Amino acid sequence: MKVLITGAAGFIGSALSLRLLERGDDVIGIDNLNDYYDVELKKARLARTEQHPNFTDVRINIEDRDDVADVFRQHRPDRVVNLAAQAGVRYSLENPHAYVDTNLVGFTNILEGCRHNDVEHLVYASSSSVYGSNTNMPFSVHDNVDHPVSLYAASKKANELMAHTYSHLYGLPTTGLRFFTVYGPWGRPDMALFLFTKNTLAGKPIDVFNYGNHRRDFTYIDDIVEGVVRVIDRVPQPNPDWSGDNPDSATSAAPYQLYNIGNNNPVELMHYIEVLEDCLGKQAEKNMLPLQPGDVPATYANVEDLVRDIDYKPDMSVEQGIANFVAWYRDYYKV
Repeated sequence: MKVLITGAAGFIGSALSLRLLERGDDVIGIDNLNDYYDVELKKARLARTEQHPNFTDVRINIEDRDDVADVFRQHRPDRVVNLAAQAGVRYSLENPHAYVDTNLVGFTNILEGCRHNDVEHLVYASSSSVYGSNTNMPFSVHDNVDHPVSLYAASKKANELMAHTYSHLYGLPTTGLRFFTVYGPWGRPDMALFLFTKNTLAGKPIDVFNYGNHRRDFTYIDDIVEGVVRVIDRVPQPNPDWSGDNPDSATSAAPYQLYNIGNNNPVELMHYIEVLEDCLGKQAEKNMLPLQPGDVPATYANVEDLVRDIDYKPDMSVEQGIANFVAWYRDYYKV
């Protein structure tokens, strides 16, 4: 297949590109290499894919309507995976316009590209953040998610609504994936594991929010990629049993689907830190802080639909996953 991936220099996008290239697909990778975090890390990720003969490197902003339209017209992808987004819950409190530009305007341009170029299936990144104020766990894709607690979360919920509109109006098959706290080698420097590792090795304190009373459904990068690949290959169909009298938010009378991709095994943040300390052979100095605005105390994914439809369930333990990350970090940064 010819697969267009936005955010191809990103954490998930780079790993997904590699996996699709390895199985013989052609990949058109879009990224703008913005400076939200270390551009050199993004370039190093891209270096893993750009030498492959079946990889096409495209350097544009997805919020540029004409550029996106040109890429779709030129390459005519069979399937599209939209991973480009302004990420980060806390940053959305500081720079809300970045989330509107990329996550809303950019996503509209991707939807239009799919609509006008007969794309067979659009897969896009949503987030566990959409569950917001929900406390009934594990979080189910069939639950109502109308109470986001950050603009980042609201933008991801908006993506799900926008995708449904295009599935309904134009018959575009769309699948939204709610990722749960992705971690692992080549990860993002603004995320907890990266920050904890960097500061602990440097002898600096780590910020532990909510006084350590977080629980997260940490999901390893390879597990995420396996789930995404299987979803790409499964084009959603309309749900014949869907009813407007009792609407199911995860499916539709249109070709529309939502899945959680999470480890289905929430881990206490303090245990996560203890595992990291064991891997580093060094204790972290902890700066205990209150819950941050826009953050939630716990996440926990119900993955029954994922198991039923694509016969897959993430299963990497945090002990092995963190060990893999630390080994990569030491090698990459020569620490």
